[in-house]
Amino acid sequence: MAFTTRTKTTIAIMAMAGTLIMYVETMVTPALPVLSKFFNADYDSLSWIITSYLISGTISAAIFGKLADIYGKKRIFVILSLIYAIAVSFGGFAQNLTQFIAIRTIQGLGMGMLPVAFSLLNDELPKEELPLAQGIISATFTIGASIGLVVGAWITQNFDWQWSYHSAVPVAIGLFIAALILLEESPYRKKEKIDFGGISLISIFIVSIILVLSEGVYWGWTSPLILSLVFLGATALFLFIFYERTVDEPFININLLKQKNIMLPNLAGLFASGGMFYLFYSIPPILQDPPPAGFGKDIFTSGLVMVPASLLGIVVAPIAALVVRKYGPKVSVIIGTVIMLFAFLLLYFNRGSVTAITEDAAFIGSGTSFVFVGIINTIIVSAPRGDTGQVTGMNTVFRNIGSSLSPAIAGAIETNFVQPAMVGFLPSNFLGLPFIPIFADFPSSLAFGYIYTIGFMTMLISLIFTLLMDNVRISEKKEVKFNE
Repeated sequence: MAFTTRTKTTIAIMAMAGTLIMYVETMVTPALPVLSKFFNADYDSLSWIITSYLISGTISAAIFGKLADIYGKKRIFVILSLIYAIAVSFGGFAQNLTQFIAIRTIQGLGMGMLPVAFSLLNDELPKEELPLAQGIISATFTIGASIGLVVGAWITQNFDWQWSYHSAVPVAIGLFIAALILLEESPYRKKEKIDFGGISLISIFIVSIILVLSEGVYWGWTSPLILSLVFLGATALFLFIFYERTVDEPFININLLKQKNIMLPNLAGLFASGGMFYLFYSIPPILQDPPPAGFGKDIFTSGLVMVPASLLGIVVAPIAALVVRKYGPKVSVIIGTVIMLFAFLLLYFNRGSVTAITEDAAFIGSGTSFVFVGIINTIIVSAPRGDTGQVTGMNTVFRNIGSSLSPAIAGAIETNFVQPAMVGFLPSNFLGLPFIPIFADFPSSLAFGYIYTIGFMTMLISLIFTLLMDNVRISEKKEVKFNE
């Protein structure tokens, strides 16, 4: 399989975007304790650092994936890369939490680059060559996340959290320049008007559901505010579905979601993303919490644990592409889901050392490559060519919802199942001891057991949706064929 120079350039720019976005996103996670002290904020307030990014990113993916189909994929990608570069450039200069959250909200718009990237590749490549390109881009998600956890943690630990942001600025500016100069515009356009009513309703639904999932643990799952958001989101979704059926040029074609091989992969991706983020949000506490709750390691060491997962993600991506080409994307998703199921079993039974956890995490890294290469291939190949920006935007929305579920559920479990650990002492006599120990509560082993059990069940649900999908094959005549 030989890519043209143009295609190689497009893949390289899109891989650069995926790596950068995931690096900037995950480098914030190990820095949260540092940010708490810097902004003098509690963890309830700090949760908006993640929530604001997820809300704007999810809406951006839904909106700009569609706008790319209308106004041109290069044009939208360049605009988003410019907005992202500006936001990242200001990130390290925030003086208070409000400023930082505002910057993160603008930065989240850059997540819209991802569906545009997959859609642009689909326009340039024959369908039989898509899997490898998709595999390369999908692998960058794990690569970027691992770099963020390792390099971001090292920079935060040895310098300041601001330098984590500063380190991303040259790459963000380089991405914008490369996209502006080197990308070529796709010839595929859809002549449609912008459906502002549909955009408004789906935005209300997305904001409501993300707020419920991310803030429920802090505000209370049965609090009036959360229940009001559930009602608002459900109402907005109902009105959106009704409204989109009545307009001539809907923002999202509801008939697309009726298609088996678009809806089912999105649902499988939602739960698979949830499973992946159980790992990202549980491994750092296990490694960094003081004994006996955790291993008492520093944030850099906890980031290093993700390196094998990143390396396997790179190695497995072309293998997943070969599986997709020879056996179909459904087989790739099944393989990846089974690997992730096995990984959660290992995390439940085999996490007694840093080495054991590193091995378990590596399985998650390889499994996600198989899963996401298969899912995005199924969706793109099954959709009409003029709708690829829209359907890949939908996929990002589903995946972001899954990514929001995991921290909310894990946070609630880690808050309710705790054990004490000594965090310091006062130099004074106490019951015959020359000091007074100071204890604090940390997530217990039981908490992580519950989290990994839920992770296993999450991947089991994803497997069920996958088994219900049709397998999509590209025939020798380059025709799309559906097989059970």
